[in-house]
Amino acid sequence: MELEQRFPVWNSISELYLDTELQGHNYDTITRTFLNSGFSLEELKAIDRHEVFPVLKANLLNIFGEWRGFDEKWLNEECTKRYLKRDNRWFKNKNQFYDYFLFSMRKDHWTEIENRMQIHSAEAK
Repeated sequence: MELEQRFPVWNSISELYLDTELQGHNYDTITRTFLNSGFSLEELKAIDRHEVFPVLKANLLNIFGEWRGFDEKWLNEECTKRYLKRDNRWFKNKNQFYDYFLFSMRKDHWTEIENRMQIHSAEAK
């Protein structure tokens, strides 16, 4: 069950890697998916770092990167491979090393999403 629970999360996180500027409605959809996922913010960031980032990091560096969206079947297959390796120390350390240099390209997205999640949590109280 946990693997299938990740599919919509992977798809939403993949939007952070598109060569396009996300709009408010994009952030609303991503935030809603995250809030409904059952994962904490820290778990979502770890899913990005260890499952999505290894698959899509090249798109961040490509001047002709994908902007329409990634094939969902391909994305789920590739992220599943990384999910199965997530506890491998070498794999984890390699991802953290590359993420250290490339997180700045996603940082603003995560800040926006975190702010929206906090607003939603405050409104829900």
